[in-house]
Amino acid sequence: MNLLPPADGLVVLLPLLGAITLGLVANHRIAARINILFALATFAAAVHLAYDPPPPGSFLLADRLSVHLALLTSFIGASTSFVSLGFIEAEMTAGLLDRRRARLYHAMYQALLAFMLLALLSDNTGLVWVSVEAATIAGVLVVGLPGTAEAVEASWKYFIVCGVGIALSLFGTIVLYLAAEPATGPGMAAMSWHTLLPAAARCNGIVLNLAFVFLLLGYGTKAALAPLHNWMPDAHAQGPTPVSAMLSGSMMNVALSVILRLRLLLGANAGAISPGPPIMALGLLSVLFAAFTLWRRNDVKRFFAVSSIEQGGVVAFAFGLGGAVPVFAGLLHLTLHTLVKTAIFGCVGWAAQRKGGQSFFRIGGLGHGTRAIGLLLAAAIVAIAGLPPFGLFVSEFMIITETMRRLPLLVIPLALGLLVGAWAMFARLQSLCLGPPTPDGGIAPAAGWTVYPALAHLALAAACGLLLPGMMSDWLGAIP
Repeated sequence: MNLLPPADGLVVLLPLLGAITLGLVANHRIAARINILFALATFAAAVHLAYDPPPPGSFLLADRLSVHLALLTSFIGASTSFVSLGFIEAEMTAGLLDRRRARLYHAMYQALLAFMLLALLSDNTGLVWVSVEAATIAGVLVVGLPGTAEAVEASWKYFIVCGVGIALSLFGTIVLYLAAEPATGPGMAAMSWHTLLPAAARCNGIVLNLAFVFLLLGYGTKAALAPLHNWMPDAHAQGPTPVSAMLSGSMMNVALSVILRLRLLLGANAGAISPGPPIMALGLLSVLFAAFTLWRRNDVKRFFAVSSIEQGGVVAFAFGLGGAVPVFAGLLHLTLHTLVKTAIFGCVGWAAQRKGGQSFFRIGGLGHGTRAIGLLLAAAIVAIAGLPPFGLFVSEFMIITETMRRLPLLVIPLALGLLVGAWAMFARLQSLCLGPPTPDGGIAPAAGWTVYPALAHLALAAACGLLLPGMMSDWLGAIP
């Protein structure tokens, strides 16, 4: 029996094959190029999947939500693989990595990509849990690669905090099965997303409520929603920059997609609690906490990791608000944040290697000595602050206007968090890109490995702000 339909199965199998292959390649230069080839092949398979999605299989589901996020995640994996090539070359030249660690890095890069894609495309809630756990282990191994005391501490914190979250989500997955069994019958049907939603009205509402609480806390930890966020700043600050980009965007998206599916599931059951208020509460708390915490961060990568907590909070708030427009805006915001934040991490990672450190005191004046990187980083900061002409302005405007129409009192804290966060971004933009240049103290790769992927990401974000493509609008609008 064929358990994996050809198209969606290929998206998952290619990076798994890449992980196995790269685990056997000792030469880091050859491995970096093989990593690019597998990442590009995975993206090509995801494009094919978007144009010709197969019917639901035994374990995989290629609906619009999963296909969209798989396409986005594979694109990030492909573009970041070019950044990764330059990053590893510079780390090896500086003597910060040896061949064994470089081989582990490349293998875990593909493994992380594979398990994130498997979690997104899984039609089985148990397989989603297994995939997220496997992706967590791959991330832990990569975060600790530098071998410093700080990196080991960050990887352990990542493992412990996310391990608690995964334990909660495992219990929630079991309870969700018990809630669905009376409506779907025993077996795999009670764990399948595409059978759960049509049967949601007949599920046990009280048991469904209990499942929702544990799943929200469990996957909220993976989404780094405050107060469940503690692992993210340390993991991003200490881990390799290309993996920071993937964790900040793609891993967060996996968890947020599960939360969106849970929101739709409970919304269809009359006996369940309203899922919107608790999701909105976590989202709003994340926005406010991150916005004010940004002012206390002196590490560049930690600063932008905290910004990811804020942006994930905006998406969670929109999903909690519910309805066609907020969910559309949340998905648009999630997509554009992933594109822009990946560009930011690529630029600051390159700068950290060149300057020999990643504090704001070491990195400054990039617009003078490295004009292309400085201009791209400045544009990306403007984009993540939610200003035109970039698409994050559109998504934030839609979320604020819908909140004003439905829950006007919540506009005040939401707008306050967004304004304070944007202000912190512009304060750092001054020193990073426009201030006096700081001296170089490290080794950086050729700028092109960072410039071209970042330019592609920002061009897409600007296109969505200036003229949201009709095809993309129709695609996102049909996801719920």
